[in-house]
Amino acid sequence: MPISHYIKEIGRGKDGARALTRDQAADLFGQVLDGTVTDLELGAFVIAMRIKGETVDEMAGFLDATYDRMQRIPATASATDKPLVVLPSYNGARKLPLLTPLLGLLLAQRGLPVLVHGAATESTRVFVSNVLLALDIPAQAAIQNIANGELAYVPTDLLCPGLARLLAVRRVVGLRNSAHSLVKLMNPSAGAAVVVGSYTHPEYALSMSQVFETMGSTALLLRGTEGESVADARRMPQMDGFVAGQRSVMQEAQKGTLASLPELPASTDAAETAAYIRRVLAGDVAVPGPIARQVECILQLASN
Repeated sequence: MPISHYIKEIGRGKDGARALTRDQAADLFGQVLDGTVTDLELGAFVIAMRIKGETVDEMAGFLDATYDRMQRIPATASATDKPLVVLPSYNGARKLPLLTPLLGLLLAQRGLPVLVHGAATESTRVFVSNVLLALDIPAQAAIQNIANGELAYVPTDLLCPGLARLLAVRRVVGLRNSAHSLVKLMNPSAGAAVVVGSYTHPEYALSMSQVFETMGSTALLLRGTEGESVADARRMPQMDGFVAGQRSVMQEAQKGTLASLPELPASTDAAETAAYIRRVLAGDVAVPGPIARQVECILQLASN
């Protein structure tokens, strides 16, 4: 079924566009994920939504469509299993070292199962797959359970090939699209999970909060490092927790940089970042304060 009638609604410009209902958004996004739309329709959808911006109901509908097509991480019936911590990693390292793997491995050290999912959508940054390979953690080749105390990296195309294709559109048009927002909100687990969401600009804090509330998510939301889901090691951000969609402030933001800055890698090089992470995990270098606080917030959410 063509999506031209949807494009007609969302493509009238920033002031003239009309929002879709949740069901309409799910139908539209489902067709995009299934690859049944033409390249011209896909380009029109990407640009129209970029100009208009997604409403909460539209993003909820996009998530509904994604979940209907996603191969989720299996849940187990063991009473000792803990909620899966979900760390999206799509922005990569631009100026600062990529410490998302450090966050994940610190959580695994504390006994939680950790999923890192991501995809490289441009060629000029160091991505999580690069750092994890330097830590001898390859990508999973098939979806499987993640044990307590284990970190696994699952590429997006294993979870949902259509979503990976949509993310890759950035290489053609040069712009992020709705998929780049969706991956920071989605829960790939078939069981209990704590999703760690991050934003780059303050205005996204409200919209992401509203989506977590609408979806009834258990999640942590903060302004991350260059869009990654790990706190900036140099400053303490606000951290908002959600339990079944109910929001609370778990950590107030502290203005400015920390009085004592942590030791960090001098570059974004994957091997240098991996060496630093190993030193922190071994206790040779202190865990940066904001990341240590983020770990504690996630542990608290996982205990609910």
